[in-house]
Amino acid sequence: MKKLLDLLSEEMEKAFEAAGYGGALGKVTVSNRPDLCEYQCNGAMAGAKQYHKAPLSIAGEVAEKLKDSEVFTEAAAVAPGFLNLKVSEDFLLKYLQGMAADEKFGLEMPGKPKKIIVDYGGANVAKPLHVGHLRSAIIGESVKRICRYVGHEVIGDVHLGDWGLQMGLVITGLKDQKPDLVYFDENYQGEYPKEAPFTISELEEIYPAASAKSKEDPEYKARAMEATYKLQSGDRGYRALWRHMMDVSVADLKKNYDSLNVEFDLWKGESDVHDLIPEMVAYMKDNGYAYISEGALVVDVKEETDTKEIPPCMILKSDGASLYNTTDLATIMERMRLYHPDEIIYLTDKRQELYFEQVFRCARKTKLVTPETELRFLGFGTMNGSDGKPFKTRDGGVMRLENLIRETKEEMLRKIKEGRRMPEEEARKLADIIAVAALKYGDLSNQASKDYIFDIDRFTSFEGDTGPYILYTVVRIKSILNKYREQGGDPEKTALTKPDNASEKALVMELCGFNAMMQSAAEEIAPHKVCAYIYDLANAFNHFYHETKILSEEDAAKKEGLIALLTLTRDVLETCVDVLGFSAPERM
Repeated sequence: MKKLLDLLSEEMEKAFEAAGYGGALGKVTVSNRPDLCEYQCNGAMAGAKQYHKAPLSIAGEVAEKLKDSEVFTEAAAVAPGFLNLKVSEDFLLKYLQGMAADEKFGLEMPGKPKKIIVDYGGANVAKPLHVGHLRSAIIGESVKRICRYVGHEVIGDVHLGDWGLQMGLVITGLKDQKPDLVYFDENYQGEYPKEAPFTISELEEIYPAASAKSKEDPEYKARAMEATYKLQSGDRGYRALWRHMMDVSVADLKKNYDSLNVEFDLWKGESDVHDLIPEMVAYMKDNGYAYISEGALVVDVKEETDTKEIPPCMILKSDGASLYNTTDLATIMERMRLYHPDEIIYLTDKRQELYFEQVFRCARKTKLVTPETELRFLGFGTMNGSDGKPFKTRDGGVMRLENLIRETKEEMLRKIKEGRRMPEEEARKLADIIAVAALKYGDLSNQASKDYIFDIDRFTSFEGDTGPYILYTVVRIKSILNKYREQGGDPEKTALTKPDNASEKALVMELCGFNAMMQSAAEEIAPHKVCAYIYDLANAFNHFYHETKILSEEDAAKKEGLIALLTLTRDVLETCVDVLGFSAPERM
């Protein structure tokens, strides 16, 4: 189905052409004065200079051509030359019927779907997830789901930090604690134990202690670097320990990500491209892309049009060690070979924008990607506390993500118990569902690039622009539909009818904007557009609900039409909630 505004514009274009003017002037937009009209066209203003006529005169001629329109019931020319428009209820009904009959509510699928890789998560092995990982996970999951919904093939990759110095630090710290472990016996030739010699809690204690010690003790840091080198060079014992670290860490990461409804298709990390780096370096050298500068291997990425300094992209340090640049470029090389993506989207803190600009330019210059491959960076802002500074615990530390999730769930449980009586187990399950919505909507309703204040009291409120308010609206609709079933009706066997009052028409027009919104959210990788849409849709529904008799409507056909409208509203809201990465309960 075409977008509603496109169909309205087509009707307006015909009217401009019939009046003797260019059809391109007929673009229709949503009215910025809803008290005066529903839609508007400013084409007469633009055409005044072109046709040397007063804009009001042009608007009047065009309005005359719309007198018998089946699309508009009203087209009024108003000073200084606007066309104020009201759309036909019959036309809206026909459009709505098309949406209801279509699997994706009239959303047009792309002629040539893209293969997209979304790189998000960015967790480090052997370290707990903290609040800094929240935005990447939440935004990335939503971007993945939105792009899939609009018809693209999407692969989500966690891209673990699993191969750097932190692995050497953990191995060194473990060796100091448990020097008799068989993994440290260079003469051992047997099979290594299947069970890890540490728990996730122990692992998470070892890293910060080892990291702190390495900053104070150069000899300790040298040992950690040596351990990293031995691991990367294939030492049997260290590789076996590393596999244990991976198994224990990934199991814990999956548990945390699962609690946020975040799923990855690939659990790849920096280690996956370690063996590819020598080949990539040789390729860059042999083709004249890379050269030695102050001992390091670099690729120039500056361009003549640059207005600011863009440093060269370093491929290897002077001691031959690789960097994040190296593994990110090798990962691009591997992704192109294995998956042939049309687009790769990276989600990280917006402060990494220059870094990714260097990496993207280097990938293009060295032809690691095809000219058609799109590399996109979605940089997100910081989640701040009430003081406007990056979110911290009460004692000033970085909060673990699982603690933030737990606190949000506890606050949600408190509010649920405060407002209604229900069994403890049911209340906890409900609190878990709503808390995830509160966290995700609280984040996603902000434009990704902007910082925002984490306000647990506001995010968990059932009123205002919040996740719980959206869920409450969905549950309200479900409750009405259940009562209709109790009366003997079947919501799935009802037919839409023409809206016959202002609040019903306003709800219908909000619904009709679904496919344009979803397409825009995907093209601009902008989940906040979905949030803005469902907030407006929820408001339109609640206004309609308070003004309309539904279950007590005496006209059977009209009652069926209202139930059909509720069913469609529920389905659209639940679809949007799903692409944002949360779900609505059956009751609240």
